[in-house]
Amino acid sequence: MPSPLLVLSNGHGEDVIALRLVEALQRQHPGLPVAVLPLVGEGQTFGTAESRGLLRRIGPSRSLPSGGFSNQSLGGLLRDLAAGLPLLSWKQWQLVRAWGRRGDPILAVGDLLPLLLAWAGGGPYGFVGTPKSDHTWADPAPTEWGATPLADGYHRLKGSEWDPWEWALMGQPRCRLVAVRDRLTARGLRRHGVAALAPGNPMMDGFDPAPLPAWLEGQRRLLLLPGSRLPEALGNLARLLEGLPNGPEPITVLLACGSRPAPAELAPLLSAAGFLACSPPAGSGAAAAWRRGAMQLLVGPGRFSRWAGWGELGLATAGTATEQLVGLGVPALSLPGPGPQFKAGFARRQSRLLGGSVLPCHNARELRTRLHALLADPAERLRLGGIGRRRMGPAGGSERLARAIAAQLLDPA
Repeated sequence: MPSPLLVLSNGHGEDVIALRLVEALQRQHPGLPVAVLPLVGEGQTFGTAESRGLLRRIGPSRSLPSGGFSNQSLGGLLRDLAAGLPLLSWKQWQLVRAWGRRGDPILAVGDLLPLLLAWAGGGPYGFVGTPKSDHTWADPAPTEWGATPLADGYHRLKGSEWDPWEWALMGQPRCRLVAVRDRLTARGLRRHGVAALAPGNPMMDGFDPAPLPAWLEGQRRLLLLPGSRLPEALGNLARLLEGLPNGPEPITVLLACGSRPAPAELAPLLSAAGFLACSPPAGSGAAAAWRRGAMQLLVGPGRFSRWAGWGELGLATAGTATEQLVGLGVPALSLPGPGPQFKAGFARRQSRLLGGSVLPCHNARELRTRLHALLADPAERLRLGGIGRRRMGPAGGSERLARAIAAQLLDPA
């Protein structure tokens, strides 16, 4: 039996990737003892897997005001500090040190924070670097969104999106595995002596493809992804609703969300946007339905994996879900807001990361104009969707990465 594994993750998207890896490891090594320590939030993503006995959540956790984006603004950092971030981080560090002293392996999923903690544990560790890609500076910026010559020049000088202190931690003898999201990024790290792999993207696993159901036939189909961090998601949703079209053509808007925002939290925004509550179509799985003229809007907590492939186009202010959507071949339009996560810089970076398969808009009017243009141009949607598929890669990344983790990190030899 391989050694017990501790998994560190620092955000909702990272939790999703960590869960995919744990599930793949358990398929390959049934009964493997796995503990997860969510560094940001309460790790609700792991709840079902924990109830099935695939893992156990350990350590202190707390939802912080910034939602894990305290590095985006001084105000966010100050609010997190006031909410107890120093004590939370201290307790998490103590737990990781205790694990490392036993010599059991640690897998860090995310960016610098989990990587630094894994190194500080003192034992063997591996790293799955999820947020950074060299495409974010090697690809051109979206049109009319301005260049970032200083940042691009800095990364070009380094030859990597990752920074020297990060690749120093990746290059330690105790770091037995480094995996990143694409080959371009792995190549940049290898130039700095880091034996980085790019076995595949776990984000594209776990989807449930199904043919278009009868209740969607004859409808234009939009995926609406406001994100999951409150209150930001509600503000972003209000702005996305302003960009929806008004016309006689039948349109179904699939509002895919997690446990938050809940249907009751969405109701005031939808009412203010002119929607009236109605009954969901039979077999849709929607928790609530709303109608405005020829447009119906369905609210589906937990329905993203089923609904995503049915969309013709996405309207998004989400992180991980947007990447997954375009990876399924559905292009998207984004609309950045005041943050703390989905601000203009984030939207610009996301568009470059995904090769332009996500097009950021400056305001609701531009969003509506581009939406009409793309719905009328199936060839352009197909072209952008193809870019998204290539940039995110095929399904199966979790299994390939789990094999690498088992061979390089868990194998006692």
